[in-house]
Amino acid sequence: MPSPRIRRLLLDEQTLENRLHNWPLIQITGKAGMPPEVYRFTYNIRGLFVSPFGEILERDQHVLEVNLSLGYPRRAPQCRMLTPVFHPNFDDSMVCTGDFWAASERLDDLIVRLGRMIAYQEYNTKSPLNGLAAKWAAQNLHLLPIDSRSISPPATKQAESGVSPATPEAVSPHGPDEPGSSDLHDPWSGKIVIA
Repeated sequence: MPSPRIRRLLLDEQTLENRLHNWPLIQITGKAGMPPEVYRFTYNIRGLFVSPFGEILERDQHVLEVNLSLGYPRRAPQCRMLTPVFHPNFDDSMVCTGDFWAASERLDDLIVRLGRMIAYQEYNTKSPLNGLAAKWAAQNLHLLPIDSRSISPPATKQAESGVSPATPEAVSPHGPDEPGSSDLHDPWSGKIVIA
């Protein structure tokens, strides 16, 4: 019988594959390990980066690497961007996930939440990794979010793929790009802004 950690890694892989299947905004573009302990995700979401000339510009594609260390799931996944992102809670070597990670959290929910962060739908300027980005966000609230689309796959995609949501809910009456259409079981579906 596999260990609890191996069972969790297998469940994470199945849940990620089912939830993100054919979802254009977040794609699994790499895996390492059997079961996977390292993932690479590509986000097709508008976010910001700083050009070599110091300009803050938009980018439509971002790549994230997630490492599920030996301490996972008690310890938060180690996340780092492989493409530059200008955001209060991202720096060159890591993404701040410790504020909202618990062993009971689902990896797929974390991956969706990081997409919301890239889009500036969520950010924390009180304990930033990037102070300049925190200052910029506080001064430019009128420009946020950078991408207002619903980042989470619709709940119907999960039902079609055979994964049951964590809690019973009704299908959202909203379209895929309207507020309220995010995945209904997602505990982080509400906008979080700490400024």
